[in-house]
Amino acid sequence: MSNTAPLITSFDVRFCETDALQHVSNTALVAWFEAAREPIFRIFTPELDLKNWPLILASYKVDFLAQIFYGKPVTVKTYVSRLGNSAFDVFQELWQDDKLCSTGITTMVHFDYKTQRSAPIPDKVKSELQSHFKEVPTQ
Repeated sequence: MSNTAPLITSFDVRFCETDALQHVSNTALVAWFEAAREPIFRIFTPELDLKNWPLILASYKVDFLAQIFYGKPVTVKTYVSRLGNSAFDVFQELWQDDKLCSTGITTMVHFDYKTQRSAPIPDKVKSELQSHFKEVPTQ
């Protein structure tokens, strides 16, 4: 695996994100992962211009490895794990107390809303995405 520095985002676990079992609800992780992808979004559109949004989400998968608890912050490490012509995968790890609690892979597509088709990722954007690359073993 490469030693590329991840994009790092931290969150305080809110009480409303816990469930009756006293741990974080699995739905909170999807929201944290999306929020932690914002630096990736900014590579495509630095102002996060929703009128000129260039991405669509094609799929996501989340693996739950350990329980996450209220009262301790979590950290999401975000990488790019696959880079194609118009699509790429974002690989994310969620950590709490130095323990890997969850991973997620999201497939994003560079998309032209005018033509309603995928579009090649510009070379400059590809280069910046490559700087966050981490090789992830296939499951």
